[in-house]
Amino acid sequence: MEPKLGGSLPVPVVQELAKQNLATVPPRYVRPDQHQQMILSNSLSSSSQIPVIDMQKLSDEYLMGSELQALHNACQEWGFFQLINHGVDAAVVEKMKLQVQEFFNLPTEEKRKFGQEEGDIQGYGQAFVVSEEQKLDWADLFYIVTAPTYLRKPHLIPKLPSTFRDAIEVFASELKILAMKILKLMAKALDMEAEEMERLFAQGMQSMRMNYYPPCPQPELVTGLYPHSDAVGLTILLQVNEMEGLQIKKDGVWIPVSPLPNAFIINVGDILEIVTNGAYRSIEHRATVNSIKERISIATFLSPNLDGHLGPAASLVTPQTPAKFKTIGVTEYFKGLFSRELAGKSYLDLMRI
Repeated sequence: MEPKLGGSLPVPVVQELAKQNLATVPPRYVRPDQHQQMILSNSLSSSSQIPVIDMQKLSDEYLMGSELQALHNACQEWGFFQLINHGVDAAVVEKMKLQVQEFFNLPTEEKRKFGQEEGDIQGYGQAFVVSEEQKLDWADLFYIVTAPTYLRKPHLIPKLPSTFRDAIEVFASELKILAMKILKLMAKALDMEAEEMERLFAQGMQSMRMNYYPPCPQPELVTGLYPHSDAVGLTILLQVNEMEGLQIKKDGVWIPVSPLPNAFIINVGDILEIVTNGAYRSIEHRATVNSIKERISIATFLSPNLDGHLGPAASLVTPQTPAKFKTIGVTEYFKGLFSRELAGKSYLDLMRI
């Protein structure tokens, strides 16, 4: 029986609002607090760009040592990196990009057929909306669970146009393979027992969040996605079109991320911070919007098996490094997550001992 992880209240379709050529943003989207914060400009020195990791070097016996150290440093100091030469077929990636763009171009009535059902997070709509008063993001999303297959909703993937369905199947399976490779490399870098990562994630929950950020008449007043850390294990982000918008918070400053061609942006989620007992850190990030063009992205998340438990890996807990986080059932963890507004790292803080 599939667990109910929680839902989100219905909200207006922002893509439709954006078509109305509004002069001002409706009050519920205005978040003035967000723009008092310092942003580094894009013309940054290379020292303020997120690290780049080369997957090819990680499979070369001569280069692996130094690249593994670079991966370790990236996860400790940044919680984010761009992954190049990742091995996922370019044709698979391009097909997925095209199909996502076509989905968001469908008429609203068509997209609503894939809407979220009451009390459920999967579908077309929005996430983390738990009250009628709270502020909203300037975005729409389509969220699906791809694995395990028993968690899929009958009105979602099976009912999608076959070209989109096929693109999702192939992309999801390729990204699962890639995510497991990355997690095993992280385990190696941490001197953690590889079976611990395998046991947690091999049969884990994989989901995809496809994000559509329409142009906005007052982009400086809104957020595309409010600052948060990802509650999952590992996130693999694909930028679908050329509009940038991702910013990460480092040392109290927002740093814009410029995706490299054919790269994925990988980030450590809260669950990985718990499993690594704080060695690797999840980082606050947000999405901004602009007045000219929509931005589209696909975040693929890997989390542990819902039947399992989640806590610091046994091999990383010693008398010198005691557990920093509680152990909790994975299903219980996600139910708690989806019952709250998204806000910084506040949910992870509840897990601390």
